[in-house]
Amino acid sequence: MQIRSGGTSVPAALDALDTNIVDILRLNGRATNQEIAEKLSVTAATVSSRLQKMEEARVMRVVAVTDFSAYNYDLIIALGVRVLGREVTEVASELAALDQVLSVNIMSGEYDMELLVALHDIAEVQSLLYEHIASIEGVLEIDPGIAVDIVKFEFNVAPL
Repeated sequence: MQIRSGGTSVPAALDALDTNIVDILRLNGRATNQEIAEKLSVTAATVSSRLQKMEEARVMRVVAVTDFSAYNYDLIIALGVRVLGREVTEVASELAALDQVLSVNIMSGEYDMELLVALHDIAEVQSLLYEHIASIEGVLEIDPGIAVDIVKFEFNVAPL
């Protein structure tokens, strides 16, 4: 199974200091190297060096993550999509270009793809499903599931 395109390099092992740095950044992505250093009783240069090594090893990267509600998205929908008569990757690329689509995952199983979509309100569902997604060549079936509550959402791809 391929998780990410690219080389097959083994990720660098993280020690306790690396893990603590990442944990601090997960709680406060705006923490400065100096603030992190003070919390961990090391120098800011050490923090900077560790961050650079982790990014170069592709173990982590620092990104901004927005909250759905901050952009007035009040509806999250998971969509199962079946494709017929066209390459799944081509359909996936077109779906990924839609502004409302947060993620597109090519799957093995019942659906060829699963999408995560954010909408402002229920009135947008019909337009998204019929005018945008169903109109893409190759989309055979769409199976929507509306999130009624979000119990847990973490952007962290892999817990340390």
